[in-house]
Amino acid sequence: MAVGQCGFPIMHPVPGITLGTANAGIKQTVRDDVLIVQMAEHSSCAAVFTQNAFCAAPVHVAKANLAHSPRWLLINSGNANAGTGKQGMQDALATCADLAEVVDGAATQVLPFSTGVIGQPLPVGKIKAALREAVSNLDAANWDKAAQAIMTTDTFAKGVSKIIEIDGHTITINGISKGAGMIQPNMATMLGFIATDANISQVLLQNCLALAVEQSFNRITVDGDTSTNDACVLMASGCSLVPEIKQDGDNYRFFAAAVMTVCKQLAEAIVRDGEGATKLIRIVVEQALTDEEAVRVGKTIAHSPLVKTAFFASDPNWGRILAAVGRAGVENMVLENVQLYLDEVCIVRNGGRADDYTEEAGQKVMNQEEITVTVKLGRGDAVQEVLTCDLSYEYVKINAEYRT
Repeated sequence: MAVGQCGFPIMHPVPGITLGTANAGIKQTVRDDVLIVQMAEHSSCAAVFTQNAFCAAPVHVAKANLAHSPRWLLINSGNANAGTGKQGMQDALATCADLAEVVDGAATQVLPFSTGVIGQPLPVGKIKAALREAVSNLDAANWDKAAQAIMTTDTFAKGVSKIIEIDGHTITINGISKGAGMIQPNMATMLGFIATDANISQVLLQNCLALAVEQSFNRITVDGDTSTNDACVLMASGCSLVPEIKQDGDNYRFFAAAVMTVCKQLAEAIVRDGEGATKLIRIVVEQALTDEEAVRVGKTIAHSPLVKTAFFASDPNWGRILAAVGRAGVENMVLENVQLYLDEVCIVRNGGRADDYTEEAGQKVMNQEEITVTVKLGRGDAVQEVLTCDLSYEYVKINAEYRT
């Protein structure tokens, strides 16, 4: 179940980036579950990772290896290799060494990523057996296969491809992501991989990614849970004919804006595919004192099970939204200044129900598949948007049966 049209787009090849997949049979044998991404020599690579204290073994290894000029990403689905102790670390390192042997590289040049069930040993032997096939399949056109290989409870593969022009030459930016549940990122998304042929330094690439992640993946929530395996990677092969992008100047701003667009579209796709989701909900908080305050109010609404179930039922129970705003920790909030809207329908004004609000108008909005909740705090100029979805019977079913 997904909200809206969610077909996989045409993905343009990114010069200097190839992808290969294979089926290791980690949890299923229907589709590939191992992905290798190979970067051209002299590529730059940036990444952000989960802040969950129980972060997975591959997160630890990828963080360490990021400093060693990575050339390969190794991703598996079906097993998170999280909560696996010292053995999990050994297993993550072993898979890096196994791939390094196949590609004749250094194990420290491999960034491992895993997603799936927590607390189960990583089937290193199965992954090792699939590596040669995945390497033999390396191709610049394999973005669709790559997006499918990293899926777990996702109902559709998620991808974005964008071409921009700078100084008469093109730069391609492609991204894939996975995620449908355990979504409340505190750095990135569940897994996101973005590649470009831009020529840009690692430091500047890291800054670009951090900014994009903060305004995209850190503005979504499905269920309020932050995964042990969250990671987002931005790779730049340097193969474009566009001169090196420097921090000062319009070229960097143009490039950074394009990366931001790709991240926002991937993040929205995750919410559209929220486990059991039937509605996409945009929560726009305006007139806040600070961005942090606006995000806090937006996420308080988005995390509320009562709000989310009301949306699932198409019930214009606006009191639940009002209560969420009230407990969001806004200091010295003047109630009479707060306004709440469902799309263009004002439901709260002057500290209570708007005089011109009707249940029929609210019901008409709630029956829609996509809804915007606007909160005007009447305190300042800060504006932030948070994306979420409703909470349905299907969400409970998916997660109750996740390991069966």
